[in-house]
Amino acid sequence: MNIRPLYDRIVVKRIEDQEQKVGSIIVPDSAKEKPQEGEVVAVGKGKRGDDGKLIPLDVQPGDRILFGKYSGSDIKLDNEEYLIMREDEVLAVLESKK
Repeated sequence: MNIRPLYDRIVVKRIEDQEQKVGSIIVPDSAKEKPQEGEVVAVGKGKRGDDGKLIPLDVQPGDRILFGKYSGSDIKLDNEEYLIMREDEVLAVLESKK
């Protein structure tokens, strides 16, 4: 995939939760909610401030993020599903414990 989002937009690949089975009940894919966690794949160059200067984005490719349930626009590239959203739709960056 070769994509570069514009301005303050980012491309995110959803991180799917592992399928969990309680007892003998398996929830079908159509009844599951889409995950609200993803990995940033690509970022734009940044947003222009009122003074015309470029403000770089806080998120970088490889960051794991949390986003709202209805954030972004779904797209499909190379048979993979991605989201394109603005950086201000990102709720948090998940940092690994060290």
